[in-house]
Amino acid sequence: MRDPSLRDLAREFTRLGLTTFGGPAAHIAIMQREFVERREWLTRERFVDLLGLSSLLPGPSSTEVALGIGYERARWSGLLIAALGFIVPASLIVLLIAIVYVELGSVSWATSLLYGMSPVVIAVIAHAMIKLAPTACTDALTWAIGIGSFGVALVLLQPIVILIGAALVALAVRRGSALIERARGAGVALAVPAGPDVLFVASTAATLGLAGVFLTFLKMGLVVFGSGYVLVAFLGSELVAPGYITEQELLDAIAIGQLTPGPVFTTATFLGYLMAGIPGAVVATVGIFLPALVLVGVAHPFLDRMRASKDLSAAIDGLNAAAVGLIGISAYLLARDTFFGNGGIDLLAVALGAGAFGLLLWGRVGPVPLLVGGALVGLLNQTLTG
Repeated sequence: MRDPSLRDLAREFTRLGLTTFGGPAAHIAIMQREFVERREWLTRERFVDLLGLSSLLPGPSSTEVALGIGYERARWSGLLIAALGFIVPASLIVLLIAIVYVELGSVSWATSLLYGMSPVVIAVIAHAMIKLAPTACTDALTWAIGIGSFGVALVLLQPIVILIGAALVALAVRRGSALIERARGAGVALAVPAGPDVLFVASTAATLGLAGVFLTFLKMGLVVFGSGYVLVAFLGSELVAPGYITEQELLDAIAIGQLTPGPVFTTATFLGYLMAGIPGAVVATVGIFLPALVLVGVAHPFLDRMRASKDLSAAIDGLNAAAVGLIGISAYLLARDTFFGNGGIDLLAVALGAGAFGLLLWGRVGPVPLLVGGALVGLLNQTLTG
């Protein structure tokens, strides 16, 4: 393993904040490739542990993995440097787009870019699953949990429920039936938060004000677990229903969050600007990411202690295996919508995805140039087809 300096951390996380496209699963795949395989900053086993820990915490999962890597290498200084590098550049890009958006009122060009990038994203996610599976699934039990998590997610796409269930199964099987009652007691502390309809509801006033914007996004950062799809539900309840933004503005914000590099949760920057200008963008961004910074910094020191405990180690093994299954379900759902979204097979999308996957397996081309190439193909396709 190599021990990076603070300057190394700042440079690499800033680069990732400017170049990592494709959403949380793709970000995790890129970080695994960059920091585990290429730079050897941490082992694959440790990376999988950080992934399992981030899955337990509310907030953006890929950002929490980045923060965990920063803390792993330089404690709180590394965590803050990772946060600034990974979040701030992406937020500034989204802010600039939001300013242009308000002036022009349209982001129609995003459709063609997303069309070309989506198949590559699927390939990146599938490749990450293949690389991480042998590390996370080391015996019959963890393989069964990983495959079972994938199957359960097909009918119940509730990641936190699946993760808790996987941890409890691994704990019960490895430590015996006497631990089941103890696992149930621990499960109370990990209860799934209530749905958006019973959480914080925004005021019906014409505007939220800066304090209201901050508190709204802080609340989301505390209760939304990882998935951008869950974030959409919360945004609809908190902002669209009371009339602070329109449904079209929400859809455009999600598109921009997916299109731009860095965390998808920078959607908050876009929406904060729509509601309260640049100050709104700042407080919304701080609000949605602040819980992740605090929670990762507080929880990370206990990771080794968790691994030293046979009970918690078994639970983390279950979490890690389930996380691989959830990465797989992400790839499956995206592939289903991308390759068969209009009732037939999209041959160009299939070709892009298969080609990107083959190049990743070959190992000579990284995810970032493939994503950029996919975006260019999307633009070219729009030009040729009109």
